[in-house]
Amino acid sequence: MTQRAALVSGASRGLGAVVSRRLAAAGWAVAVSYRSDDAAASAVVADIRAAGGVAEAIPGDVTDEAAVATLTTRVVDQLGPVGLVVANATGPQPTSALESMTWRAHLDQLEFFVKSPTLLVQAALPSMRSLGGGRVILIGSDMADRALPGWSAYVAAKTAQVGLTRVWAKELGPDRITVNLVAPGWIPVERHAGADTADYQADVPLGEMGTPDDIASMVAYLASDEAHFVTGQRITVNGGHTI
Repeated sequence: MTQRAALVSGASRGLGAVVSRRLAAAGWAVAVSYRSDDAAASAVVADIRAAGGVAEAIPGDVTDEAAVATLTTRVVDQLGPVGLVVANATGPQPTSALESMTWRAHLDQLEFFVKSPTLLVQAALPSMRSLGGGRVILIGSDMADRALPGWSAYVAAKTAQVGLTRVWAKELGPDRITVNLVAPGWIPVERHAGADTADYQADVPLGEMGTPDDIASMVAYLASDEAHFVTGQRITVNGGHTI
């Protein structure tokens, strides 16, 4: 059988790193895509290989058209046709009151959460069609439901991802390509070290904070054959926090 590659963006740390390890354990050849942290990406690849998996660290700015084209070509050359895209990459997430909001602030979020997934999926389509199908998974956020003041640019971009998911699911369904969105709650990762989670956790019905493994488990399910009939869905993984 043709080896299928999973392209995971923003995979050198945080959720992307854990998702990459989980997908490799499930049998995917994983392209650990990252922008600048060579050492962190190499460490993720080393972990995967030590566990018997297949992975390559492949750098590239996933908000840049030319860089995404080069990235995808390298993935195909080194790992095989892309059968799965996990659009996870993110950037700074500053807050801003409406009166000081700029259009640039909106564009910064849209570039990561709308432009980047669009470029990645476009670049992967020839591979997926050659394979007779594929999987697209966007990493969204439950912030679209929480509507916190100051987060309008981030929430607008994350809400736009829901629209992309639904439209692409219909558009790509005839190609046997499923498109789904996983919306995590607050999942503490390295950049949250030292953060006080008590108030948030108190509002979670299950009474605990989620972990990156919780998100990776859902991604792995949606990427699997068992989820072949699930598409166009936004699945929230947050312990019931936004019920």
